[in-house]
Amino acid sequence: MARGPRVVAELGRPETPDETAARKAQGAADRRRRQTVGNLIGSLLASLAVMAVIVLIVPRSDTPIEPDVDVAAVAEQAAIATSETLAVPELPEGWRSNAAELRTSGADGITSWYVGYLTPSDEYVGMYQAFDANPTWVAETLERTLAAGVTDIAGVEWTVYDNRDMVDDVGNARYGLVTEAGGSTFVLLGTATDDEFQTLATEIAPAVIANQP
Repeated sequence: MARGPRVVAELGRPETPDETAARKAQGAADRRRRQTVGNLIGSLLASLAVMAVIVLIVPRSDTPIEPDVDVAAVAEQAAIATSETLAVPELPEGWRSNAAELRTSGADGITSWYVGYLTPSDEYVGMYQAFDANPTWVAETLERTLAAGVTDIAGVEWTVYDNRDMVDDVGNARYGLVTEAGGSTFVLLGTATDDEFQTLATEIAPAVIANQP
């Protein structure tokens, strides 16, 4: 038996053909929206599952991500540009270098051999060997801080810059050592411990002495 037109309760009468078409179109649109949301949620869950698998299967290591630069190899190339003996310290296990290069300061054109070290205590020491440096270059490298005394390490006399108790921001120049040998000015500066500074100063002592007139 054929069914009569659907009665719309709110209107108290059968719905018109236009109202029937509009209701069906709205229902179809609602179903498509629900399917779209369901698909999006399904895709998101699948992506999360893939990421979880990748995290589980990718090996992890405690090895530091900082690069370990071959200082000796870089120094061999840099030595072509100077007649000075470049300092290439052989440091014990736990030390690593994250930079080694010739640098030229913009203000006065002073060229220096620079090596950046990360120490066993995860602190920083920068080693500079500047050629024909002037007092301005030294002062700017040490953030214009004042000398605190002198010390002898492995037969080399160093001027000490100890700024670790200063409130002012002096960048990496929390502690520094400076000495001159021939045409080279050696500067060690950073945040490392006293023992680590002494280790580095001891290892570059042969290069310092080799540059003495």
